[in-house]
Order: sequence, then structure tokens, then C-alpha cells
Amino acid sequence: MDTETFFTLGEKQLFASKYRQLLNSLYSFLENEDIHKLRELMQRAVSMNCYGRDKNGINGLLRNMDTALIASCEIGLKRSPIISLLLYRPVLKQIVTIEEIEKLFDTDVALIISRLLKTSDLYARNTAVDSENFHHLLFTFAEDVRVILLMIADRLYMMRVGKNLVNEGDRLRLAHESSYLYAPLAHRLGLYAIKGELEDLSLKYTDPDQFAMIKEKLSETKRSRDAYIAEFIAPVKKKLEDEGFTFDIKGRTKSIHSINSKLKKQEIEFEGIYDLFAIRIILDKSFDSIEKERSECWRVFSIITNMYQPNPKRMKDWISIPKSNGYESLHTTVMGPKERWVEVQIRTRRMDEIAELGLAAHWKYKGVKEEMGLDAFMANVRQALESTDNDPYDLMKNFSMDLYKDEIYVFTPKGTLLKLPKGATVLDFAFAVHTEVGCKCVSAKVNGKNVPIRYTLNNGDTVNVQTLPTQSPKEGWLAFVATSKARIKIKQAIREEEAKSAEYAKELLQRRFKNRKIEPDEATLMRLIKKKGYKTVTNFYVAISDEKLDVNQVIEDYLEQEKKEKAEEDTPLSAEKFVTVPEAEEMASQEDVLVIDKNLTGIEYKLAKCCNPIFGDDIFGFVSTQGIKIHRKNCPNEPEMRARFGYRIVEARWSGKGANDYVVTLLVTGRDDIGIVTNITSVIGKEKGVALRSLNINSTKDGFFNGVFGVLVKDSKSLAQLIGKIKNTKGVKSITRQE
Repeated sequence: MDTETFFTLGEKQLFASKYRQLLNSLYSFLENEDIHKLRELMQRAVSMNCYGRDKNGINGLLRNMDTALIASCEIGLKRSPIISLLLYRPVLKQIVTIEEIEKLFDTDVALIISRLLKTSDLYARNTAVDSENFHHLLFTFAEDVRVILLMIADRLYMMRVGKNLVNEGDRLRLAHESSYLYAPLAHRLGLYAIKGELEDLSLKYTDPDQFAMIKEKLSETKRSRDAYIAEFIAPVKKKLEDEGFTFDIKGRTKSIHSINSKLKKQEIEFEGIYDLFAIRIILDKSFDSIEKERSECWRVFSIITNMYQPNPKRMKDWISIPKSNGYESLHTTVMGPKERWVEVQIRTRRMDEIAELGLAAHWKYKGVKEEMGLDAFMANVRQALESTDNDPYDLMKNFSMDLYKDEIYVFTPKGTLLKLPKGATVLDFAFAVHTEVGCKCVSAKVNGKNVPIRYTLNNGDTVNVQTLPTQSPKEGWLAFVATSKARIKIKQAIREEEAKSAEYAKELLQRRFKNRKIEPDEATLMRLIKKKGYKTVTNFYVAISDEKLDVNQVIEDYLEQEKKEKAEEDTPLSAEKFVTVPEAEEMASQEDVLVIDKNLTGIEYKLAKCCNPIFGDDIFGFVSTQGIKIHRKNCPNEPEMRARFGYRIVEARWSGKGANDYVVTLLVTGRDDIGIVTNITSVIGKEKGVALRSLNINSTKDGFFNGVFGVLVKDSKSLAQLIGKIKNTKGVKSITRQE
């Protein structure tokens, strides 16, 4: 391989080391000629500059090698997926064909590469998820989970080198995407170590100050923490050895991300966290049966709780009922020396490997993935995909609903166990039992007590669903269900009902037209529907069916519309008719006032009503179901949008030229004197390029007024000048721009 110009000296040594490490990891899984064939193809790819550096200077072959090591050593993937990963780019660049890969290796390798190609937009970029290719990701996930495991490995590599990314925006999008999608996905597949690292790195890039503070605090307390762990472990170790157990025992500090979540959730200082670490006991022994394995864990549990006082509210049994992702462990929190709570985790070597390697370890021990509840999860994914009219963002929401971290188990009256996400309601339970049961659900008896369908279930509840034949799904149900299955089925049922209603209303309207001997023009009718504010024709007909619109009035409106359009056709237009003034609140731009996503202009957008950005404000774009919405960077909704939907955020900036006037609402508080209000309106009237649009004054009991002034301004500079002048008006106490 000609690497003299391809690698720097340091990279060449690094690659050689990693290459040997990968071969050692895969050696017993590779076939006789695999290494020779792989090396030959990679040499050809390098000679044709297939693995060139990206915009961040990252060597493509080193990236592939590091990702392959993560996939092999940290996730547990072996021959076919690793070969596919290393040869994916040469196939993408058309240096090697799929047919050649299949001939040199086998069908499985070719199949994985072809599935990787389906998600090439996701896999090839530094940041990934958008609506256009999310379907591809889910289809691939439903076909072959190994492809998603490779993508998780690649994202972990990119997060590890994230500090080297040239563009800060790329780093933030990568971090938000990892937090939103890949960390929960890793959790769902049982990759706890990877999930924790992705979350920590995401926090490091999105909130570096908070990350550094927690890291520093952990460093400061490390010596005392290590001493305490040793003090706690010593008697436990001796007791277990005396009882004849073979085991490993170690302390594990909680992740920085989980500590940060606890600080926010409990609104406490770092010093107030009492469970910064956990003790893990791993039984290192082969067992004859699962029952024997569980029995030994319970023996250890008994010994620990005899030595230290347990907290019964903090006991978690994931041995009797493992998590849906296969996680098995006994957790208890006990009062240790110096009256400090300590979490103790008890598991076997098999359970620990499953907790660390997730899916791959389950294949090793079980040989089947059904044990993890993965089949049910995959069924939900396929169900979401089968809903062909699903909005892409709705599809993302449905998918993310199934990546829950905490789950509960509940029972049917016959004792059948169902696992649901924490926060699931009676309605979620009903749909989990059967779609028809969910659609007809009216209430339930939980542990013998009558409860409504929105009642939130708890661990161990026994649920008896009550149904009525006349019940049907309602739009409001979507507000409180917590599972994608319930959400999808509710929306499907509502759409089916709407379709029936619309068909009935359409026939009714056509019949009335016919009775009055009117031949309706479809285009004119469509313009009337749009004029009435209906986004879809179905919504219009449903309104007729629901008697929100009177059929006879619709016909009269149609005739009026037709008459008006005919008159306009016969009347010459004046020059004034060619000038239109857009509404400021719904400004959909046709001008290059904004530059979106680095260099795109001429894209339609709307200014978000939640923060009303104006020319000159610091802004960003948010891809919504209604197109791109422009928000101010200090929009009150910005933190939640970045946290939950970071993949939908795009860069935006003003191009340097303003468009029309912008509406801004100013909230003014001042002394309750009519003269002050007159002075404020006078200031607005005298300001160049500013106009008063609306005014509303309310007096208060304490001698002050609250005024809401709607003004038209050209840009943020003219707004700042106006605010300054109003603020200096005598009697004005405060002035703020409404978010």
C-alpha cells in the first residue's frame, strides 16, 4: 500500500497498530483468504484517493479503522459487518461493485453494504438526521440491526473527535443528534457504556462550562471517594469470599450526564448528590441453569442487605423481569459507613457482558434476539413505516417514543405481563393488548379501582380494560399516550373516520349542486376552499359533515366567488393591483433577505410568531411541517427545540438587505397618567421608519398602567433606538420587547 503521501508519519504508525489490533479481534472469525482480499481492495481504494481527508482533515481510512475497532471490540460485531464497514466507501465511490464484493466474500457482506448505501446520506455526513432520509434509516433498521450498530459506532467515533471539527455548528448538530437519537438507540439495544459516553460528550459540546464544573468537582472528590469505596468494599469482599463466591467487585462513578440531569431535576448543588457512585458485584462462574444463576444473585443480595440497611424504595429487580433490551441485574441502595447511601448492583458475568455489549452479547449467549423484546420493538418500527401517509417528523416522534429509558411492567387480569414506557396510560395498555381494545376503551379497573383512560400506570398494576362498542378514537387522545403503537393506531382510526365523513359530505355537496343545476368548476371550488382557510380538501368536507359549514351557504359562497372572478377577468387591471403588501405576521419571503444553511437563498420561510424576529436579530431556522420557520436565537423555545429536535435546526442569517416592515410588540409599564401615553405615542410618531399599529392600555391598582404597543419597524437597529427613547420618557418605569 502506497502510504507515503496518504498518511503522515504519525498516522502511518497509528494505522499499523490499529490494523493489527483489529485483525487480532477478528482472527478466529475470518475465513482463509479474507485478509488478503481485504488488503488488496483497500490498496486499490487508497491508490484512487477513495479515503481522502474530509473538510476537518480527518483521514477517511483511519476513521474507518477506528470505527471498525469500536464495532468489533466495544459492540462485539465480527466478520461480515466489519468487512462491510471497511469496504463501504469504495463501493459508494464506485471503485468496487457490489457484485465483485459478493464474489470475493459472500452474499451477507454484499447485503450489509447495500443496506449501508441506503443510508449513505446519513452515514457519509458528519451530522445526519433529517426528514428526507429518516425513512431510509428506519427501513434499514427494520431489515438489519447490524447496520444501525455500525452507524452507532461511527457516531461514537465522530463524537470522540468532535473537538477537531472546524465548524462549531457541525459540532453542535452532531452533539444534539447523538443525544436525541443515537444515545437512546444505544440504550434500547443494551449498549450502556456507549450510551453513557455519547451523553457525556454531547453535554461537553453543548454546555462545556457545566461539563467542566462537574468534571472538576469529581476530580476534587476522587481521593475521598476512592477511600470510601475501599472502606465499603473490604467487609463485603471478605464475607462473599467466606461464603465461597468467585467474583469481581468494583466501584463505578456515575456519568457526568446523569449527574447533570440529577442536578437539574432535583435543583440541588453538586454537594447535595448522595449517590455519586455504585458498587458492582460480578459473579464469575458458569451456571447450570438460569434459575441457579438468579438464585446465586439473590444469595449475594441477602448477604449485602444483612450487612447494610437497605432502602426498600430503591430496590430494582431486573433479574426476575429483565428490561426489554435484555438488561439483567439486581439493584439495591444501602446505608453504608458514615451514613451515606450506596447503590449496589449484583449480576453474573453473562449479565455484565449483556449490559456492556448489549445485542451482540445476547446473540452470543442466547442465539436469538427475541429474548430481548427486540422483535416487539422492530414490529413497532415496521408498523410506523406501514403508515404511508405519515409525516416524516411524526415518524421521528413515533420512533423516538419507543427509545424510552425507563419502563414499567403491568399485568392483564389473567396475569400476562406487558412492558410499557414509564408514563404510559390505561389507553397505552389497551392498545398494547389489541388495537380493537384500544379503539373501544372507555375506562379501566386498576387493582380493582375504576380509573379514566388517561390514568398513568405504575409498576405492578393489574389492569382490566373496560370497552364500549360505540366508542371511537378522539384527537385529544394523542395528547396523553406514551407509546408509538397507540399514537399510530389512533391517527389511523381518525383518518379512516375522516375519510368516510369527507366522502359523505362530498356526495352531499355534489347532489345539492346538481339539484340547483350548477356545474361546479373544480379550480374555482379549490380556490374557495383555500380562501376559507382549509389546508386540505378533506378538512373542508369534514367541516361540512360536522355541520360546521352549511352546504347551502357553501354553494352561495361558490357562486359569489365565481361571479367575482368573472368580473375581474372582464376588468382591466390598474398598476396599483400589481402591488401587494404581505401581512407582517405571516411573512413568507420570495426575496433573498435571508441566507439559509450557509449559502442557500431564495428559499421560502416564515417568521415564527413565538419570538417575532426582525431584520438584524441573531436568528436560526427550524424545519417544521409548515416549512422553514425563522426564530431568534434567544427565543424562549430555543433550548427545547435544540434538545429535542436539533437535527431540524439550520443556520440562518440576514443577507444584508431588509424586506418590509416588521411587527414588534412592546410591553410598557409606567405611571398611570394619560399624558405619559400621549408622550409615548408622540415618540413613536416622530421616529423615522416607525409606525404605531395597535395600542392597548390597562390600569393597575397600584397607580401604574400596563401598555401593549404594536409597532412597525425596519430592523433591530431602529427598534433599539425606539426602545431607548421610550425608556427615557418621563414616567415610564420599564419597557420590554415581547418574546
